[in-house]
Amino acid sequence: MDLRKLKTLIDLVAESGISELEISEGEEKVKIVNHRTSQQQTVQQVYIPPSIPSQMAMDQDPSSIPSNVLPTETLAAKIPDGNVMKSPMVGTFYRAPNPESPDFVKVGDTVRKGQTLCIIEAMKLLNEIESEFDGVVKQILVENAQGVEFDQPLYVIA
Repeated sequence: MDLRKLKTLIDLVAESGISELEISEGEEKVKIVNHRTSQQQTVQQVYIPPSIPSQMAMDQDPSSIPSNVLPTETLAAKIPDGNVMKSPMVGTFYRAPNPESPDFVKVGDTVRKGQTLCIIEAMKLLNEIESEFDGVVKQILVENAQGVEFDQPLYVIA
C-alpha cells in the first residue's frame, strides 16, 4: 500500500473521531486505531502472566517470595542436578488423571522414558505429558492445578 494512502487514512481517522479503521487491499491489511477519540477514554489493559514476577517482587528478599513467582535465576538455583522435564505447552498442570486418583508419580518414584508424569489441560484438551528420561523423580517443581508456561520446569529426574 502506498505511503501517501496510509497518511491520508491516518489523517481521516484522526479527524473523524472514529476509534479504528481496518482496510484490506489484496493480501495487504491495514488497521489504524485512534486512541485519542474525544468522546471516549481508551483504557489499555496489560496482562502479566503470574509466572513473571513484578519488578517490586524482584527487589524483595527471594526467601519471602512464593516459589511460583521466583525469578528464573533464583528458581534455577533451587533445582537440583538431574534432567529437567519442561512443559511443552501453556496450560493447567495436574498430577493425577482426576481428583480421586493417586498422582501419576511422586518424589522418589522410578520412571521410564515414555511413562506418563502428569496432564496439562490446554483449551479444554487433556494432554498426557510423558517422561523424556529414565530415572528417579528428584523434585516436582509445580503445584497441582497450577498454571504453567511453555518451557517451564516441571520435574527433575536423575
